[in-house]
Amino acid sequence: MTEVVLLALLGSALTLDAVTVGQFMFSRPLIAGGLAGLLLGDAATGLLVGAILEVFLLVVVPSGGGRFPETGPAVVVGVASAVWVGAAGGLALGVAMALTLGQLSALTQGAQRHLNERWMPDPATGRIPVASVWRAHLWAIVLDGVRGFVVTALGLLLVRGLSPSLVSVWPLPLDQTQALLLVGAFVSLGIVAKALLRGRRWMALVSGVVAGLVLARWLP
Repeated sequence: MTEVVLLALLGSALTLDAVTVGQFMFSRPLIAGGLAGLLLGDAATGLLVGAILEVFLLVVVPSGGGRFPETGPAVVVGVASAVWVGAAGGLALGVAMALTLGQLSALTQGAQRHLNERWMPDPATGRIPVASVWRAHLWAIVLDGVRGFVVTALGLLLVRGLSPSLVSVWPLPLDQTQALLLVGAFVSLGIVAKALLRGRRWMALVSGVVAGLVLARWLP
């Protein structure tokens, strides 16, 4: 249980980094995966899961009021799934859990934004004391941290409960599982390449092939 609490605290900190405080990019999947892996004593698996999710989520840039998959808590749960379960089934479950939880966590983020609006003083009422604005911001930060902790903890407990029954039916070995996940991830990479290299399809193709070869060489 101590491990779950520590991972949930990490998820909370990464939640704050994503939008609310700093935006130092620690919540990006590659960094978040490495941190979660270090906490679990398996940095290699953390970086592997983080690298795969980074390619999946390259199109996700949290900005403005849009709803995007929330990467911090999702990656922590994904790495924990891969480390706790192990083998190919653990890797598949970890990536699947991270992508699913990222979408669900984004829904809770939208609900929190509505609460933030209620706490913020209405400028139509006249001059607003600085202390009122400060309190509204403080409560928003605290709530975001608590939300990240709860989302991460619930995801971790769900993994612990479901992983034995789900992983036992996974049919592919590790190398084929990695290849399957990378095929899905490169769909997102293709979207990024199309946006950056508009009108230059040959460059997008070459970029995808090079990136694929680099990842295939780097992954175990």
